[in-house]
Amino acid sequence: MNSRLRREYLDALGLKTWTLRTADGANDAPSLVIASPEAPAGPAPDREAGADWSELRARVAACTRCSLSSTRTQTVFGVGNPNADWLIVGEAPGAEEDRRGEPFVGRAGQLLNSMLHAIGLEREQVYIANVLKCRPPGNRDPSPTEAAECLPYLERQIALLKPKIMLAVGRIAAQNLLRTEKTLGALRQQVHRFGLSQVPLVVTYHPAYLLRTPTEKRKAWDDLKFARDVISRV
Repeated sequence: MNSRLRREYLDALGLKTWTLRTADGANDAPSLVIASPEAPAGPAPDREAGADWSELRARVAACTRCSLSSTRTQTVFGVGNPNADWLIVGEAPGAEEDRRGEPFVGRAGQLLNSMLHAIGLEREQVYIANVLKCRPPGNRDPSPTEAAECLPYLERQIALLKPKIMLAVGRIAAQNLLRTEKTLGALRQQVHRFGLSQVPLVVTYHPAYLLRTPTEKRKAWDDLKFARDVISRV
C-alpha cells in the first residue's frame, strides 16, 4: 500500500501516522505471542457436517434451536468472499443487522470497513459473520446456551472457508470463541487457535466500542497490524 493511501485510511480511523523506532532508529518488528488456552477452543462435534453453503444457509434460516428464533426479524448468516483468507467474527446482530440481514452495517460497519482499509483490505475480500445468527432482544449479551446452540453453524462456515486467520472483534465474541472469561485486554496481542483446524485467531475491539471510546483506536490499529503480521507468516 502506498504511503498516501495508508494515510487516508489512518485518517478514516482518526489516527495520526507514526512509526515506532528503536534507539538505533530501526523499526521494531512485532513479536508474536502464541496463546496456550486451558481447553481447545471450538465445539468438538460438527453438527453441520456435510452441509455446503446453500444448505447451511437454509439450515440457519430455519433454525429454532433457541428462543431467539421467536424474536428475530430474520437470521444474519454472514457475508463476503467464500474463499477469503480473513474471517471477521463479531458477537451477534444488532437492530439494523436484524432488519437488513447483513452483519456489521450502519456506523459500526462503516468503521469496520475503515479498519479493513487500514490494512489494505476491502470488505468484499473478507468474510464477516457473528457467533450468533439471531439478534438478542435489546442487544443484550448472548446467553451461554444461545452461543452453544449457534456455534456449530460458525464452525461449519469455517470448515467451508478454510480461512488463514480469524479476527474476533469484541469481548463477547472472543470469550465465546475461546471459551474463556479473560478480559479483552488479556486476550489481545496473542495468537490463539480455534477449532479442530487450529485457525490462528487474533482479538481486537468491537467497532461499536471504538465509536463510544475513540481513544482506544490506537490499540485497535496495533491489533490490526499484529493480525496482518500473523497472516504474513502463515
